[in-house]
Amino acid sequence: MQQYQVPQFIMVEDRIIGPLTLKQFLYLLGAAAIGLIGWSLLHLVLFLVVVPPIAGFLVAMAFAKVNSQSFPTVVFNAASYFLKPRLYLWRRVEGKKLQAPRPAGAKKPEPMLATLPKFTESKLNDLAWSLDIKERLGDRG
Repeated sequence: MQQYQVPQFIMVEDRIIGPLTLKQFLYLLGAAAIGLIGWSLLHLVLFLVVVPPIAGFLVAMAFAKVNSQSFPTVVFNAASYFLKPRLYLWRRVEGKKLQAPRPAGAKKPEPMLATLPKFTESKLNDLAWSLDIKERLGDRG
């Protein structure tokens, strides 16, 4: 019977360029391109206002993790949450109650509130104390 080698670490991205994956390299390349284009086309003050946030965002896309998820995944999830249409409606209809169907000839069930015992705080404390004692006695035997 032939044996096949099962690949391992299939969830880890391949390192293409040094310690960087292809995505990380492309994000850093984009940050460098934005910096170079901004330096050559923009005035110094405008360059300092516009380029560092964009380059910082691209560097964060390359390396940052939020709750062990990559930053691009978090950005995509946030964008889809805010851009996806949402409509939540709840309207209570007065006078209608949802009931399970009863077989024909069955009598109407009595309300359970009348059969429930009424507990006061002292009865609850007594019940909790007796349960604690029974648990301790049960552990010994």
